[in-house]
Amino acid sequence: MGSESGKLSGAKHSWRPRPGLARYLHLAGLLLPTMLSPAAAQDIRGMEVCTAEKQMDRRTGCLQANVEFLQQALNKLARETQDKMAAADRDLTAAKAEIAALKSTVEKLSSELAQIKPKADPNAKKDPNAKK
Repeated sequence: MGSESGKLSGAKHSWRPRPGLARYLHLAGLLLPTMLSPAAAQDIRGMEVCTAEKQMDRRTGCLQANVEFLQQALNKLARETQDKMAAADRDLTAAKAEIAALKSTVEKLSSELAQIKPKADPNAKKDPNAKK
């Protein structure tokens, strides 16, 4: 055993830090606390953290309050979405009516133009080669 320790102490190994490893450990040290935070991206305003409650009846009440809050929020969003859909449907109906009115106006103007053209240029149909 004494000879083995002599070999280790006699060897000239110098420890050199690795810059890549140091950067990696520094980055890991910075990212670790953010990854361990409890669902920071899922925070909802109005929700309570029920895991802090030690008594089961208080925790159950907390969870029920969260469920009621989420149901109210869901109902509110459903009403708002329904209102937006109804408004879009009204806008679509109005646009369709306007398109129909414009189509009938175009047809009316086209028929009037077809009637006016022959009256305005009576010589054009009789002798197409007259202008040459």
